[in-house]
Amino acid sequence: MQPRVAMADELPYSCGPPPPPSSSLAAQGQQQQPHRFCDERLTAEQRAADLVANLTLAEKVSQLGDRAAGVARLGVPAYEWWSEGLHGLSIWGRGIRFNGTVRAVTSFPQVILTAAAFDAGLWRRVGEAVGAEARALYNLGQANGLTIWSPNVNIFRDPRWGRGQETPGEDPVTASRYAVAFVTGLQGIGGEASACCKHATAYDLDYWNNVVRYNYDSKVTLQDLEDTYNPPFKSCVAEGKATCIMCGYNSINGVPACASSDLLTKKVRQEWGMNGYVASDCDAVATIRDAHHYTLSPEDTVAVSIKAGMDVNCGNYTQVHAMAAVQKGNLTEKDIDRALVNLFAVRMRLGHFDGDPRSNAVYGHLGAADVCSPAHKSLALEAAQDGIVLLKNDAGALPLQPSAVTSLAVIGPNADNLGALHGNYFGPPCETTTPLQGIKGYLGDRARFLAGCDSPACAVAATNEAAALASSSDHVVLFMGLSQKQEQEGLDKTSLLLPGEQQGLITAVANAARRPVILVLLTGGPVDVTFAKDNPKIGAILWAGYPGQAGGLAIAKVLFGDHNPSGRLPVTWYPEEFTKVPMTDMRMRADPATGYPGRSYRFYQGNTVYNFGYGLSYSKFSRRMFSSFSTSNAGNLSLLAGVTARRAGDDGGGMSSYLVKEIGVERCSRLVFPAVVEVQNHGPMDGKHSVLMYLRWPTTSGGRPARQLIGFRSQHVKVGEKAMVSFEVSPCEHFSWVGEDGERVIDGGAHFLMVGDEELETSFGLWGLSLRNRF
Repeated sequence: MQPRVAMADELPYSCGPPPPPSSSLAAQGQQQQPHRFCDERLTAEQRAADLVANLTLAEKVSQLGDRAAGVARLGVPAYEWWSEGLHGLSIWGRGIRFNGTVRAVTSFPQVILTAAAFDAGLWRRVGEAVGAEARALYNLGQANGLTIWSPNVNIFRDPRWGRGQETPGEDPVTASRYAVAFVTGLQGIGGEASACCKHATAYDLDYWNNVVRYNYDSKVTLQDLEDTYNPPFKSCVAEGKATCIMCGYNSINGVPACASSDLLTKKVRQEWGMNGYVASDCDAVATIRDAHHYTLSPEDTVAVSIKAGMDVNCGNYTQVHAMAAVQKGNLTEKDIDRALVNLFAVRMRLGHFDGDPRSNAVYGHLGAADVCSPAHKSLALEAAQDGIVLLKNDAGALPLQPSAVTSLAVIGPNADNLGALHGNYFGPPCETTTPLQGIKGYLGDRARFLAGCDSPACAVAATNEAAALASSSDHVVLFMGLSQKQEQEGLDKTSLLLPGEQQGLITAVANAARRPVILVLLTGGPVDVTFAKDNPKIGAILWAGYPGQAGGLAIAKVLFGDHNPSGRLPVTWYPEEFTKVPMTDMRMRADPATGYPGRSYRFYQGNTVYNFGYGLSYSKFSRRMFSSFSTSNAGNLSLLAGVTARRAGDDGGGMSSYLVKEIGVERCSRLVFPAVVEVQNHGPMDGKHSVLMYLRWPTTSGGRPARQLIGFRSQHVKVGEKAMVSFEVSPCEHFSWVGEDGERVIDGGAHFLMVGDEELETSFGLWGLSLRNRF
């Protein structure tokens, strides 16, 4: 194979077969000598190194931004590094176009709702669909890039964060499992696309109280960094094999993320083993100097970022200033070469230098029929249905029986609002169904609609008209919540209450209605709806996130009993009083001495509206936990022999603890044991049940969590039947906690596995493990 130049009407690839003598390319004389970078027998890194060695310095510098220039003399096409696929391919980014044969893509629910399904298989399938649609558009000539800067696996630390909707929630284990599943799916077995986990690390503030993300310095303890903020990125790389990490705008303890060699080189590459590239957030290199004032000149800035391990800048700052940085001695050409080998190796693995991608046996067949396919549309509906959380259902207010509904008032600004379906980072959807349309599909003209507010902000409310409609209707469903005007990138919330006149409108409608009303909340982040939770005239509450193109149908199926809700909240819902806590306080652990309440279900010491993991069903499920591992592991005598026991002292009541790194991989693997949960569905409906297993320590001293989710499974169970749900429990992973020094340790003594009200006590020590049930 030889280099080629992609013409305007051709796909952007290189190293195709030699052109016929009569072709324009042959006439240009550009493909007479083959290059080693076209030799598919070599590794991606070897091919990338050869390509880089053939570039001039100016050509190298032109590759350092997200809009990488083509190199015609070598047949290297221009490339767009920035594409987005958070919950479907997106109009944000430059790598994908919707102006050709394909003008719409599958729009899945915003991530926070899909996360509520607690189903890693579902998350992987969504990733697979996004990757397949990206490759299909590339094959159709509608993409100049296959590097998808998704997922966002930052921890949803504070309920006010405008971008929390993009994340899998507040729990590091959930975020880690989501990262692995989505990345594995998106990248595919054949390299359909490249995933990028963002934004490393401890990034979870956009704009709050005049503090902006561009110069925010995250003050983070080593303990919090290692047990909360970093785990999703580690899992993304080490298990998911993501080929990209994005460094964020913020500093971590005084060092900008995109200038931190400790983060980008020592952690991401050396410790976690990433085989790929590091991208900066857009203009995050420029902000190192312009916002953080960490460097004195643009040349210093480019040098410090590239030397730290950043490979490509979203923006053109490095392209503008890298040449001067080399000329002034701040940067060497070798530094640039290292970055470019990382970049081109990823493009090699994506097949951009293997000839026409349509000839590839794995993904060459993908085309227009694979975008918005029936399977993908069905998956969008499944994801929305499985994520919806039933928060309240007094006296069986739900489900409704369509045949028994003579009239239904649909009230609220989010009932027929397309924007409420998508959240942010969305693309043009294949089709859409609003909640109003979904309800009309069941009831037709028996459903009557009134927006009730001028917008989700609800500065103006038609309270009297809404109350009148409610009083004349058999049933009432309110669709309230938030929009991107209250929570989005660049905008954090200042209140957890419903905006404007919403609460007054809801209360007035509930008072006027003939029977308890149903409240459906479309939001990304949590809201304080204590008033509705405690109001007996509000019979049921559903949270439906931003549910994607099929969201209205999914909600209607839940309302009318064609789907049994099984979602669980992936974040704690805090009361409004939590807004007194500075968003800039990054500490996870509570500090009772100062009144600081802590954050997330693991450490928060305060009142909640709804707890992490909460969610009701139309059916009654029971659970029973046991383990087939019932001895003291006598076959592995003295498993911890030679491992130094540390005294936990005041932190742990004098108990011994063991460093996980000293136990080692081999001995850790021998400690793994199975735990099984028997789930029974007592009816009245078939449905899924999400089993969440936690670990509880005997004490919370020293910074131990109150409890920690260690695994979850979503299992469909028919009425009257039982299902056995298995978990593989690894003490080194699941019993350990991170001390103040950032080291992961296991305490000797008792630990408690928890599922609902059931506990399984385990004892860990020199001779291994023993287990017994506690009720």
